Amino acid sequence: MSYFTAALRGALVVSVIGLAAPAAHAQNFINVLTGGTSGVYYPLGVGLSNIYGENIEGVRTQVQSTKASVENLNLLQQGRGEIAFALGDSVAAAWKGDKEAGFPEKLDKLRGIAGIYPNFIQLVALKDSGATTLADLPGMAVSVGAPASGTELNARAILGAAGMSYDDLGKTEYLPFAESVELMKNRQLDATLQSAGLGVASIRDLSTSVPITVLSIPAEIAEKLGAPYQAATIPGGTYDGQDADVPTIAISNYLITHADVSDEVAYQMTKLLFENIETLTSSHQAAAQISLEKALDGMPVPLHPGAERFYREKGMIK
Repeated sequence: MSYFTAALRGALVVSVIGLAAPAAHAQNFINVLTGGTSGVYYPLGVGLSNIYGENIEGVRTQVQSTKASVENLNLLQQGRGEIAFALGDSVAAAWKGDKEAGFPEKLDKLRGIAGIYPNFIQLVALKDSGATTLADLPGMAVSVGAPASGTELNARAILGAAGMSYDDLGKTEYLPFAESVELMKNRQLDATLQSAGLGVASIRDLSTSVPITVLSIPAEIAEKLGAPYQAATIPGGTYDGQDADVPTIAISNYLITHADVSDEVAYQMTKLLFENIETLTSSHQAAAQISLEKALDGMPVPLHPGAERFYREKGMIK
């Protein structure tokens, strides 16, 4: 064998090994898709990542900050994440293939892990704006969330149910939570709509910086929209300056994976979630609302077989 032939064979072996490496790597990697760093998805994603990294043998984890639900679901379909946080209406739209919601085609690889905690629609205005309810928004400068995010889809739906659109607002900004709050602090926005778990860091920051009013959203809006929307309450004392309970709307969040994740990894991701709720709650208080009893409620996509195995073991699926 000539030196050239031997060298060529060696190069081909290296190339084959190099090509095989990503597939092996993918089997031992969990990328957790979350949201903006000032929201609830991100700290919970960090908590989940730590739990998985410490308890699933041979697995490395990573947390990715994203624009949340819509981006997360599209990334899952592309195989660019293993588990993601997403709002229920976004998941349902992705499974259907709703172009207006950001899903030109049905995302057929999506699979369910668990229903987790509810997102509360938190509509907050500067106190000196004089606004107290959803009906006061016309003519105001409002941030409705990042473009095509789950929050922005919620904003469109809620305004529509109230007989309004973005055209009725004085100004519409499409900004993530933290950026919305900064503009409100600088008096460049009157209000922000944020779909998140209670006690979200961005609104806590805002309420400690300037006087705010948490605006009420009547139960009739939830009734008009129907499932997965439901009437809810933001308890008094959730934010500085908010002494009384405020009626609003809630929608369930889900942890979603995709069909190419192995059954064993999906099983472990589901099992470890419910075995570590207390640990996860230390990442954010919203995790305290996660319960096994509600894990399958309203699941918009088929369960991953690995997750289904866990629920069968728990007697929740016969």
